[in-house]
Amino acid sequence: MQLKTLLLGVYLGLCTATAMAGSGHDHGHGHSHSDGPVDQVTAKVSATKIVAALVERKKLDESWLSIPASSVEQKIFNDNPEWVAVFVNDKITDPDKQILYVFLTLGGDYIAANFTGN
Repeated sequence: MQLKTLLLGVYLGLCTATAMAGSGHDHGHGHSHSDGPVDQVTAKVSATKIVAALVERKKLDESWLSIPASSVEQKIFNDNPEWVAVFVNDKITDPDKQILYVFLTLGGDYIAANFTGN
């Protein structure tokens, strides 16, 4: 029951986001609602929850649920630092859709997810 509640919360948070998997990443428009920057472990947990919510919304194949983030790093886009989590799913047959990038503010808020890394 708690997992469904958690997924519902993430789902509702994603409903307000404008960028979904497969769409472009509009750098610099994420706004953190957190009290401050989160650490790498927290960013990884947040990105993993976002992937689960995208699977729940049928934006991603269910095989993504078992894929851990292969890396989580801070990167700069248009002078704005962001967390970028990378998930690699070799179960996907289309090579252009095997690497998923999840972008978060430094506060851990969702910005975008796509397969291009841009």
